[in-house]
Amino acid sequence: MRVFKNRKARHNYFFIQELEAGIVLKGSEIKSIREGKLSFKDSYANIEAGEIWLYSLHISPYKYDSVFAPDPERKRKLLLNKREIKKIKNQIEEKGMTLIPAEIYINDKGLAKIKIALAKGKRQYDKREDIKKKDIMRDMQRNMKLD
Repeated sequence: MRVFKNRKARHNYFFIQELEAGIVLKGSEIKSIREGKLSFKDSYANIEAGEIWLYSLHISPYKYDSVFAPDPERKRKLLLNKREIKKIKNQIEEKGMTLIPAEIYINDKGLAKIKIALAKGKRQYDKREDIKKKDIMRDMQRNMKLD
């Protein structure tokens, strides 16, 4: 199973909760995902009319597909239960959180799944603290390898 992670999201947001959802794809988009031809840049999810939609996830057109090529940045529907959607909607409205795609993967049955995270934005000083912690951990690991 190949997993494609949104690495920038962990840098910019605190993940409060993660949910797994199906994603509605058209044509050969699944083949492009299997090849890793996707970009999470500026992608987010939003609730409209009781459904969750994913915006700005760029899935490049499949190179061998000549007949049907959907718009690479079109909005895509995410598949969740109504109960889960209501719970998410309440948290977004009350606590001012956002929905961010954390990772996309192909499961054992060959279906594309997406993990979306209920997230709260980090401030600049939070990002600096994370960078300091990573640097300290990296230095400790280097020192352990040298010994």
